[in-house]
Amino acid sequence: MESRRLTVEEAGRRARLDRWLAGAVPELSRARIQALIEAGHVRVDGVRRKPSHRLAAGERVEIEIPPLPPEELEPEAIALTVVHEDAHVLVLDKPAGMVVHPGAGHARGTLAAAVLAHAPGTAGVGSPRRPGVVHRLDKDTSGLLVVAKTPQAYASLTAQLLARSVRRVYLVIVHGRVGAAAGVVDQPIGRDPRDRTRMAIQPAGRGRRAVTHYRVLERLGGFTYLEARLETGRTHQIRVHLASLGHPVVGDTVYGRRRPAPSVPIGGLALHATALAFAHPVTGRALEFAAPLPPRIGRLLSHLRDGP
Repeated sequence: MESRRLTVEEAGRRARLDRWLAGAVPELSRARIQALIEAGHVRVDGVRRKPSHRLAAGERVEIEIPPLPPEELEPEAIALTVVHEDAHVLVLDKPAGMVVHPGAGHARGTLAAAVLAHAPGTAGVGSPRRPGVVHRLDKDTSGLLVVAKTPQAYASLTAQLLARSVRRVYLVIVHGRVGAAAGVVDQPIGRDPRDRTRMAIQPAGRGRRAVTHYRVLERLGGFTYLEARLETGRTHQIRVHLASLGHPVVGDTVYGRRRPAPSVPIGGLALHATALAFAHPVTGRALEFAAPLPPRIGRLLSHLRDGP
């Protein structure tokens, strides 16, 4: 791990932290700098800051630069919960806390490395560092995702995702009482210009179209239990869309940071990919899979049903 200690000169006063570092450490791309900041590898006077933090002259900036993950992913024998497997596809129930593929601050312990150990043939499928991965779940989201084991399966599944024919349903607990029994959020999503580590609703004509369908399953005092269905699959889509309605996902410190933590620890987000359906990439047969709520969210739900 390489460390550097830098001091902000007068010329850097009021500069954004990520932009200033991009000039001070030119061998690193701004995207990598932002990822390092998000992963906690950058501190200003000993304190973690956002990429958008405005610097003051005299502040000391310390940056730790971990080595990049190898271009060829190393297999890791990590236990996987296999819901379905055949010669072409692998359907997994990912636990909260597991990163899908390597990135800054997450070089090891990924689902992709575990898949490579479980099914070595995926090494030549898709990206070298994301073998077989056609879609992903956030680190703190649990539930179903499908991995392609062959190039043919990879091409078919990515085409199905593009055509929006893959059915992905989530169970989610949000803050607040959702009034409407059901609804649709159709708002474009893109990088937050004030903080590139976050996503945000974009004005018309900007961002990428994002559509989330939701319906109320149960109202529980100051919380609501929802089913959410993705029509599109943008980064953090459900989290951003529900937060835009004033109902951030329980446990979400990024888009619901002003909300109190749940009284029952849930070890991640109260967000679980419960159902997945797609056409088999070779036979064309309709496949449907389900994963019940994990105990971590079930305990919270029981607690909310019991009331104060």
